[in-house]
Amino acid sequence: MGEREASANGITARYEETETERLLTFQRDGSAAAIAQNIEGYAMLKVRPSADGDELERYYGFDMALDHAAELLGVSPHDLPVPDAASDMGM
Repeated sequence: MGEREASANGITARYEETETERLLTFQRDGSAAAIAQNIEGYAMLKVRPSADGDELERYYGFDMALDHAAELLGVSPHDLPVPDAASDMGM
């Protein structure tokens, strides 16, 4: 399935699958952001302030969800490391 964790630019990204979701979480200096998608991998992406936080926004595209996650962390979207296992998220 590919790597499930990646680190770069002081940011750690982890990909996991729960019973209901594919979940990509980012951590940076005590701040967090998460992108979730249903386990089947076809629904819109949900951006949250943490893995179990309330949904802030939904996006069709992975790039837009990454933009929002980067904003929550105060970094450029290009600074976010994405583990191989999460690279196909989005519609």
